[in-house]
Order: sequence, then structure tokens, then C-alpha cells
Amino acid sequence: MPATLPKEERLHGKSRIAALLKGGKWGSTPHLRYCCLRGNGLEYNRMMVSVPKKSFKRAVKRNFLKRRIREAYRTQKQLLETTGCDILFFYAAATLADSAVIRAEVADILQRLSR
Repeated sequence: MPATLPKEERLHGKSRIAALLKGGKWGSTPHLRYCCLRGNGLEYNRMMVSVPKKSFKRAVKRNFLKRRIREAYRTQKQLLETTGCDILFFYAAATLADSAVIRAEVADILQRLSR
């Protein structure tokens, strides 16, 4: 599996996101919360990232965190052994985390979801 994140692997659309939030299982790490819904009927996983405007007023910081989380997922998505999952990563901390911390937490989440 190449380390890319094509458009079809990005979760979008009001109804799909609403279904994820309604039926997904939530979990958390120190900086991230995540919601996962299995069984989207596809042969690949889809993901999305959310960083709240309440915690980070400047779009520059929000986009910076989104890029870090997407990059951590893109390079480690092979850790998620199951297919057909929709995943939401929600940045829940009030401070910026280092790339290594985000990468480790994304890896932990993907390993949790593989069980």
C-alpha cells in the first residue's frame, strides 16, 4: 500500500459525517479524540481531521495541526489492518503538540482500531 492519501480516502459529505458521529465509537489520547465507524462497504478506509476554532483562533495554526495529523495518518495507515472504516481525528488539546507526539498518538489510535 503506497503512503498516499487520495481524495477517495478523505471522508466528506454531510450525510456520511453525520452517520459517523451518530453511530461511531469514541476514544481518546492526551491530545486527540477519535471516532471510528466500521463497515462503510468500501475496500479502503476514509478519514477526516477537525481542529476547533475555539482553541485555535488563527487559521494558520488550525491548518498546521491538520497537516500534521494527516501526514501522521498517511505515513502510518498500514498499521490499520481492517478495511472499511471511517475515522475522525479531533484535536482536543489547547496547546500545539510536537510532530513526534502527534505521530505517536495516531499510531496508538490505529493500533487500537486494529484490535
